[in-house]
Amino acid sequence: MKRALALILTAVLAPLAVPTAAAATPSRDAVITWNENAQTAIWDIARDNPWVQSRSFAMVQGAVYDAVNAIAGKPYQPYLSAPRTTGRESTDAAVAAAAHRVLTALFPAQQDRLQAQYDAYLAGIPDGRAERAGIAVGERTADAMLAARSGDGAFGVEAFPVGTAPGQWRPTPPTFANSGAWSADLRPFVLPRADMFRTAGPPSLTSGAYTRDFDEIKAIGAADSATRTADQTDSARWWHDRRLGQWEINRQLAVTQRLDAVQTARLLAMVNIAASDANTACFNEKRHWGFWRPVTAVQLADTDGNPHTTGDPSWMPLLITPGSPDYTSGHACATGSNMTILRLFFGRDDIPFHATSADTGTTRHFSGFSDALEELINARVWGGIHFRSADLAGAGIGAKTSIYLYVHAFRRR
Repeated sequence: MKRALALILTAVLAPLAVPTAAAATPSRDAVITWNENAQTAIWDIARDNPWVQSRSFAMVQGAVYDAVNAIAGKPYQPYLSAPRTTGRESTDAAVAAAAHRVLTALFPAQQDRLQAQYDAYLAGIPDGRAERAGIAVGERTADAMLAARSGDGAFGVEAFPVGTAPGQWRPTPPTFANSGAWSADLRPFVLPRADMFRTAGPPSLTSGAYTRDFDEIKAIGAADSATRTADQTDSARWWHDRRLGQWEINRQLAVTQRLDAVQTARLLAMVNIAASDANTACFNEKRHWGFWRPVTAVQLADTDGNPHTTGDPSWMPLLITPGSPDYTSGHACATGSNMTILRLFFGRDDIPFHATSADTGTTRHFSGFSDALEELINARVWGGIHFRSADLAGAGIGAKTSIYLYVHAFRRR
C-alpha cells in the first residue's frame, strides 16, 4: 500500500508548490484552540456520527480559513469568501467569531455554553477597533459558509437499501443499525459530484480475490482469533475510536512543523473538507454496490456459490460492525484522504507523529503518513469489519479526493 500511495502522489507532487514553514504566532494558537472547541461541541457533547462529524468540521474550518486568509491579504484562494480587510483586524477575534457562529448554527442546543465560551475567549483580546473588525470578518465568512451549506442534502434518508440475496448488504448483529445513507447525496464541498471516483466494485463472490479476502478476515478478524496478535488487537480498537486520533494529529503537526496562522487555518480547512468529500464519495459507493459485511458473509458463506468458502453461523468479528455496507470502507476513505493531504501539504512522507485513544488508553506512533494509512487498512481487517478490498478501494478514493482538492482549491494566489 505504501508503494501504491507513493505512485499516486508522485504524479502530482512535483509541479505543486509546497508551503514553507514559518514561526509560530499567537494567532496560530487561536486556530488550534477553536479547532479543539469544535471537537468539544461536535464529539465530546453531540457525539455525532462520523459522516456528520466530517461535515461539521469542514464547515467550521472552512469559515475560519476564509477569515484568516482575508486578514492576511488573501495569499491563497478563498474557499468561499474574502471579505474586504485592511490587515489590522484581530485574527484571533475573527477565528473565534467564525467558529462560534458556525457551531451555534449547527448545535443550537449548545448555544448557552458556546456563548459563554466565546465571551470568555473574547475577554482575553484587547477591546477596540481591531477586535470589532475581526469579529465582523469572522461573522461574514461564517454566514457565507452557512448559506453555502443550506439545503446541501444533510440529514435526509438515513437507511440504506436492504437485500437478501448472496452478497447483498443487510443490517448486522448485534446492533442491526442502518444509518448514514443521506451522506451519499450530500453536496460535496469541492468535488464536482459525489460519484466522481466510481470504482469497479467489490470482487465477485466466486473469484479468487474474494476467496482470499474471505479467508483472511475469517481467520484474523474473528472475535476469538487465534492468529491476531495483541498489538493488532490494540490497533483495531485504537482506529475504531470515534474520537478520531486524526484531530489530535492535525493539531500536533501544526505545532511541530511550526506553521503560522494562515498555514494552520489552511491545513485544517484542507484536511477536513477533503475528508468530508471523501466520506460522501465513499457512502455513494456503499449505496451503489450494497455489498455485505464480513459477519454476514462468513455466517452465510454456504449460500454464496463459492465452493472454496466455508460458512460459520456463529462467527462474530472483534469489533461491532457499523450500520452501512462494506464497500467501500468509510474509515479508509477518510484516512486515505487525511494522510494524502498531509503528505501533499508538507511535501514529504516521513514526519513522525502519534495520538492517544480515549477508548483504549493507548498511544500509537507512526513514522509517516503512508505508515498510518497502511496500519488503518490492516486494522479494519484485524477488527473483522471490512474486507481488504473495501479498505484498499476506500483509501484510493480518499487519495484521489485529496489530490483533486489540492490541485483545484486553496492554491497560492
